[in-house]
Amino acid sequence: MSRHPVGTTARRRSAGIAVVVLVLAVGCAPSRSGSLGPAPSVAAPTTGVPTTTGAVPGGPATVASSAATAAPAAGSSAPPPPSTGPVASSRPANLTLELWYVRDGRLVPTRRTRPATVATSRLALTELVAGPNPAEASTGLVTLLPAAEVSRIEAGVATVRLPEALDPGTARLREAQVVYTLTQFPTVRQVAFGTAAPAGRVDYADLLPAIVVTHPVIGDRVSSPVTVSGSADVFEATVSVRVRDAAGRQLATAFTTATCGTGCRGGYRVTVGYRLDREQPGTIEAYEVSAVDGSPTKLVSVPVTLAATR
Repeated sequence: MSRHPVGTTARRRSAGIAVVVLVLAVGCAPSRSGSLGPAPSVAAPTTGVPTTTGAVPGGPATVASSAATAAPAAGSSAPPPPSTGPVASSRPANLTLELWYVRDGRLVPTRRTRPATVATSRLALTELVAGPNPAEASTGLVTLLPAAEVSRIEAGVATVRLPEALDPGTARLREAQVVYTLTQFPTVRQVAFGTAAPAGRVDYADLLPAIVVTHPVIGDRVSSPVTVSGSADVFEATVSVRVRDAAGRQLATAFTTATCGTGCRGGYRVTVGYRLDREQPGTIEAYEVSAVDGSPTKLVSVPVTLAATR
């Protein structure tokens, strides 16, 4: 019988125990085969800040917000639901046009609000040819244009075709109506009629009355305080304004100084408050005070609706 040294036997026993322990450990470990599924994706959260975009003239502002996007659950590959927030409109729904008609041989402005269109010049001429509404016509406004058509707009010049004038004496007034109406748009600085050289507002400034009221216009509803603005060429550049009720009683008065006067035209703007217990028709008047006797001269009357004051 062979004998093994004690150390050799001990080593063999230790090796056997290690093998058993290793087998047990491998049998208890989880399987590494197969897919673990997609790695979880975490989207960085965003903070939505409401942003107010340009408001539609006469309408409410459009508000657009960038909402925070929720991250999908860990291990899920489904995309987040789409955002259904409001979308800001890039084009206003309505367009306000300034139209220049004629009264007593002078140009007088008024306004129209119409559905917006890209053909603004064509729309403005169509309204100009259509003529004043009944309220405007009752104050003496007329149009001298039987027809007008824009053939092209290039380099700030609009080329317009007009029919032959029945009365040659009104030719410049007809052209002035077109020039003042079309040059309200930033794409038009001058207007050419046929083969004539292009002309701008300054070429027809002599056809304006001494005082022009651009706000308010005939038929507007105003509230206190009402702002009156326009242009004037009056003595010492002083423009006076007053508010009259339906019975013609003077409710309030104010005055201001235009940016130029006595031989040159300047802009003016003045605010006047009034008190009235009920809404009713009224009149806004702009005038020059006579240096001779203090009476109103060069008077312009604008029929409006006066809102009641609280």
